[in-house]
Amino acid sequence: MAENGTDCDQRRVRMSKEQHNGNFTEPFSSNEQKQKEREERQSIVLWRKPLITVQYFFLEMLINLKEWTIKLWHRRSIVASLLLLLVVLMSAYYIEGAHQQYVQYTEKKLLWCAYWVGLGILSSVGLGTGLHTFLLYLGAGTAIGELPPYFMARAARLSGAEPDDEEYQEFEEMLEHAEAAQDFASRAKLAVQNLVQKVGFFGILACASIPNPLFDLAGITCGHFLVPFWTFFGATLIGKAIIKMHIQKLFVIITFSKHIVEQMVSLIGAIPSIGPSLQKPFREYLEAQRMKLHHKADGAPQGENWLSWMFEKLVIVMVCYFILSIINSMAQSYAKRLQQQMNSEEKTK
Repeated sequence: MAENGTDCDQRRVRMSKEQHNGNFTEPFSSNEQKQKEREERQSIVLWRKPLITVQYFFLEMLINLKEWTIKLWHRRSIVASLLLLLVVLMSAYYIEGAHQQYVQYTEKKLLWCAYWVGLGILSSVGLGTGLHTFLLYLGAGTAIGELPPYFMARAARLSGAEPDDEEYQEFEEMLEHAEAAQDFASRAKLAVQNLVQKVGFFGILACASIPNPLFDLAGITCGHFLVPFWTFFGATLIGKAIIKMHIQKLFVIITFSKHIVEQMVSLIGAIPSIGPSLQKPFREYLEAQRMKLHHKADGAPQGENWLSWMFEKLVIVMVCYFILSIINSMAQSYAKRLQQQMNSEEKTK
């Protein structure tokens, strides 16, 4: 697998050097043009160009809706079957009868699974919703959240295209300058890439079984070197849903045991000047969370302290930033469409 990937990379480099009858300056000018276009797109954000960003966002959304509608029309038989199934399920849900107890039980379990798997996906893509997502989410959700980098890199390798993705471009640069890497971050990324590339399934399993902020690089590596889907997803699912989840449970049980929490609160109180003022709200917040986890809402404090208030506002800010990033990303996607259209028109002249 590694040899095939290296041969493909070498052929791609030779092809880029042999363009235009041996003109070696063309790839560099092309890279400069791509860099310039990328900088222009990245400047299209709400806090710099609000009107253009909103306009491009709606235009991109209309284009996506049109493309999705066309795809659904081409698969109208599948859509019709799904709609028919939905009608049957809705009828079973609303019609009274002895089957309602099974319907309610199934609904409860499906909603529960969807909630925690959804939290796992959001946590994996960078949008956490609080401490409970780290403690209790289903590992299957985080495994699903790791698929986009894999599919992006795999599609780029099979099509020969260069996606406008910073992590993928960083990965390409790392492969080109692997031997000259000196800093710790580059060496760590290179170690992950080598582990996944050479060891395969067990390398992916090792990277997925521990808290690893560089795991996106493992997904990109697997996609770039065309690792089979079930090899990547199977190792990721086992690592995150079984091994890593139980490691997290053990860590949380030990860390949040009563005597360790009391020691932490005592250390907070020992901080000069601000320690005593932080100690009381911190203790109240931990006690409230403990009562909620033990389903003893009657004994929990009725009012919320400023620490929990700040925590909730932080979650709201994270959600708002997530929405803004979606708007900016879609606006930049439309700007990329315009740039590609202009480049194609220039080539046809």
